[in-house]
Amino acid sequence: MTDSTTPFDAAPYLTTAEAAAAFITDALDTDNAGHVAEALGVVARAQGMTEVAGAAGVSRAALYKGLSADGDPRLSTLLGVLRALGLSLRVAPENAEERAAPAHPSPPLTAPPPVRRSTG
Repeated sequence: MTDSTTPFDAAPYLTTAEAAAAFITDALDTDNAGHVAEALGVVARAQGMTEVAGAAGVSRAALYKGLSADGDPRLSTLLGVLRALGLSLRVAPENAEERAAPAHPSPPLTAPPPVRRSTG
């Protein structure tokens, strides 16, 4: 007797915006564009691909193609899909301690010395 397995589908478990955001954030942490696109596709399927495509302003077929492991969606598509999913993209430093200091730090802001006028 041979055991068989079926691929796991996360879509049925992505029932809240928080779950969808965590799922996509986890994909972003991989730095793998294909994985990110596929994760967006899973979340889009969970919320209804036709509805998401319409709200994002792209065709359903284009959304399936762009949000696959081999997909490479345009930035406008990515932002439209996130908006349609009720999500947004935020950027944060990876680690504040690892950020390099500027090569040429700006001098501290100080007030200029007062101007003295001669009265004479």
